[in-house]
Amino acid sequence: MFKISPIAALLSVLLPASVLAQSIEGTVKNSDGEVIAGASIKVEGSTNKVVTDQTGRFVIDGLNIGNNEFHIAVPGYAHLHQDVTLAKDENKSLTLTLSRSPIEVIDIVSTPIHMSVMESAAPVNVITGETLRRQQAATLGDTLEKLPGVQTNFHGNVASTPIIRGLSGPRVLIAQNGLDVSDVSRVGPDHSVAAESSTSQQIEVLRGPATLFYGSGAIGGVVNVVDGRVPTDSTTRGEWLLENSSVNDQKLASFNATTGTDSFGFYADGYWRKSNDYEVPVEAEAGHDDHDHDDDHDHDESHDYTVENSAEESSGFTLGGSYLFDKGYVGLAVEQFNREYGIPGHSHGDEAENVYADLAQTKVQLLGEFNIGSDWIKKVNLRTGFTNYEHAEVEAGEIGTLFESQTEELKVDVIQNTYLDWNGGLSLHYKNSEVAAQGEEAFTPPSTAQTIALGLMEEKHIGDVLLQFGARVERVTLTADNVLLPMLEAHGHEEAHEDQDSDEHDHEDDHAHEEESNITRVFAVDHEFTPVSLSAGLVWEFTQGYNLGVSISRSQRAPSASELLSFGPHIGTGSYEVGALFGMHQEDGETHIELTEKTIDLETANNIDITLRKSQGDLAFVFNVFYNQVDNYYYQTDTGLFAESGHDHEEDEHDHGAEDEAGHDEHSDELPVYIFQTQDVILHGFEAQVAWQVTSEFKATVFSDFVRARLKGGGDLPRTSPMRFGTQLSYENENLSAHLDITRYQKQDKITSTETETDGYTMVDASVSYDVPMFNQDMAVYLKGNNLTNTEARVHTSFIKNVAPRPGRNISVGVRGYF
Repeated sequence: MFKISPIAALLSVLLPASVLAQSIEGTVKNSDGEVIAGASIKVEGSTNKVVTDQTGRFVIDGLNIGNNEFHIAVPGYAHLHQDVTLAKDENKSLTLTLSRSPIEVIDIVSTPIHMSVMESAAPVNVITGETLRRQQAATLGDTLEKLPGVQTNFHGNVASTPIIRGLSGPRVLIAQNGLDVSDVSRVGPDHSVAAESSTSQQIEVLRGPATLFYGSGAIGGVVNVVDGRVPTDSTTRGEWLLENSSVNDQKLASFNATTGTDSFGFYADGYWRKSNDYEVPVEAEAGHDDHDHDDDHDHDESHDYTVENSAEESSGFTLGGSYLFDKGYVGLAVEQFNREYGIPGHSHGDEAENVYADLAQTKVQLLGEFNIGSDWIKKVNLRTGFTNYEHAEVEAGEIGTLFESQTEELKVDVIQNTYLDWNGGLSLHYKNSEVAAQGEEAFTPPSTAQTIALGLMEEKHIGDVLLQFGARVERVTLTADNVLLPMLEAHGHEEAHEDQDSDEHDHEDDHAHEEESNITRVFAVDHEFTPVSLSAGLVWEFTQGYNLGVSISRSQRAPSASELLSFGPHIGTGSYEVGALFGMHQEDGETHIELTEKTIDLETANNIDITLRKSQGDLAFVFNVFYNQVDNYYYQTDTGLFAESGHDHEEDEHDHGAEDEAGHDEHSDELPVYIFQTQDVILHGFEAQVAWQVTSEFKATVFSDFVRARLKGGGDLPRTSPMRFGTQLSYENENLSAHLDITRYQKQDKITSTETETDGYTMVDASVSYDVPMFNQDMAVYLKGNNLTNTEARVHTSFIKNVAPRPGRNISVGVRGYF
């Protein structure tokens, strides 16, 4: 944030006066000649935006001399781009015609060049409006999992991150208003994303490499949560929601509101959610439901099965304001985000632990847009933020592990005026993140990651073809002052003790052994990487309403701190993690882990996307195929060894023999050792979506997606999303909206040696909403049902699929209002 003042000074020098006397008036109609009210007409590269009135008419004043590009959008219709050239003091009258589209077309708002699901070379999705409210869940991954190409790593209903085409974790960036959300959700699956969907306006998903816009952490895709915390206008509007769900007795309340004066805009939002442990159709632990008992006994439907320790309570609020002026806006927003949730499956050995996470984040964002109007520069977009994050894992009333993070980020997009018909600009990006973990499960040492990047994005229309090019170069540094190399006593289970006497002797020497297992080396690391990303694409509208998109990219990623520096127990994944900075070797029949002599390489993805779209008429579709080869892919491999978790147990003082008589597992406090290694991998697959507007009120949509993730040398990647297909039947009239969703998840048997197969299942969801205008605002009451068939559904991509299936049948009742 300390760089804002110099940037503001530079902008004051660049802002010249420009001739703005031109205007355009006109009417927006559909292909049947009917006027369209509520259509948005935006002048690209400016904040100039109007909405058609009830007669479909609009007037836009203050336009530049020369070419002006207009973008017209309204729900239910394909977007229209119209170039209009104006002379000095010229006023024009236009009639703009839009064609219907049964696939909702929404623009990405956080990229410097225009992108939408039906018009960009790279594949994108946007979820907004009533669809977002219908699909929103307590966690981000669960909210987005109905989008083609996106699934969830479901973690007991309390945490989840999106999986895009089989990639997640450090390869999928989670952003908020274009800036990194800056939590630790990419470090562990039990870490919640610090972003809330109930107060957001839309959520954008860029499938495939999006490194040009967001940096090397987006080699697999981006999820951007957009809200109105910094208002771009002062129109009074807002929404509120109240909801109650049966499966976990969840209660939810949220609101957001914008208002202001001619020169100032003000924004506020807030939410509160509380839930209990959620119910499941069978016993939570796989293989322990009533069907495993005597077949002569009917399944007792009266059983109330739950996933223990899956309750949560969260709340948050945001206050923002902006100064509005003729050439743009600048504003500041402050958010406080709090979440306390149980961690299902968190255990040490045979003991189930009531462990919960206490998350708190304070986020400050400053956003601005400045229309320069000079000969060279059209506008400058500014995004900067500061985030302070804390995440404590609490056991028996005491903090077992504390994660802390501070992030400063600055993004400046300088958008050029059209030059030789090319549009685009430069992007400057700076980010500094300090992450530290303390406690028994602090498997990664404190580290600092810093990124400085320069990107270039350009596009040009040549007849019916849109060309898009981009390049980005970064300097990424990773430093850590206290990297630990413990004395790890790893062993295989075949190395069992020969008799009980030796077991007892080892137990007596536990404390002495722990002293011998102290840290053998503490050292500092300082790595510097230079990722380079290149992209080229085209969109060819080969006939009216049809286009073909091709995107080719080469993206590079620097490994994260957890991938390089980890060395310790990670209870969230049930493993003892060792980073790629270390290596294993055998000596005198014993396994040792020491610093590796291998070069730490960049991860490089070579990706091609081919997309065929039909955007107009009663039938629309999007078919996409992709092929992605990732060289030097960082992933965890099972060493076949085991190590003590290192967790202290009060029971250690108890009689060891008594524990054995009670059936205590001698290996219960051990974790399998996984080490990060690199290998070339290949991911390929498809996404398909077809929508048919059967009548003006009834629409049918079908979709399918599939990804095959394998090692180039043979073998499969773990926890790969299964193939799925589904349909949605929708009925909408003036007051009623009803939807039925049926989704089939296929069996996943492409697994590693450390995984088990996951059976397929079918999810049936439905919702009904009815508008009841009251109190001078639009209100709707709604009823939602999830998993209506009460199916046992275990998510293959979940680390805890065998102890935490999806929730059983759930009924939600709510009311929402818009003003």
